[in-house]
Amino acid sequence: MDQFTTLTAVAAPLPIVNVDTDMIIPKQFLKTIKRTGLGKAAFYEMRYNEDGTENPDFVLNKPAYRQAQILVAGNNFGCGSSREHAPWALKDFGIRCVISTGFADIFYNNCFQNGILPVVVSPEDLDKLMDDASRGANATLTVDLEAQEIRGPDGGTIRFEIDPFRKRCLLEGLDDIGLTLEKNATIAGFENRLQGERPWV
Repeated sequence: MDQFTTLTAVAAPLPIVNVDTDMIIPKQFLKTIKRTGLGKAAFYEMRYNEDGTENPDFVLNKPAYRQAQILVAGNNFGCGSSREHAPWALKDFGIRCVISTGFADIFYNNCFQNGILPVVVSPEDLDKLMDDASRGANATLTVDLEAQEIRGPDGGTIRFEIDPFRKRCLLEGLDDIGLTLEKNATIAGFENRLQGERPWV
């Protein structure tokens, strides 16, 4: 899994509450079990018109936000069905951090497993960040996981809280498999001992 330490990037404003996982990645794109290639379908129904052309009014289609890696979103982001394809699609699109006042639990957990940092802030701080993100090409934020800070283009700083274990996993790029591999020497020792004690197993 990719590490997350400090990210300085364009932030795109998405002031919509209750963005569910079907809005992030519609059901017709859930046939794959690969984590790549889903970025083109992220926010499909908002990004594209019925004829397949891009909707110029959608924020991520605007020139200033095409390379956005931070999303500043409304409350209850990632609600709906528990599809891990949602963070896969965001990550493949290029989003590494989503900032909101609240997330659906399963989506929130899935973000950490896929190298995306979900940041919970107060409504007042979200308003400030939404304003920062509305500045187009100047909408650059710095998200510092180690310091647990978001720094705005004008030098303002917003603190955020995060579970220490999840923080460590992102900083070190550890998903569940990576955490298991940290115990590789212990596992190998157990298997060797078991082989000696029970060679018939």
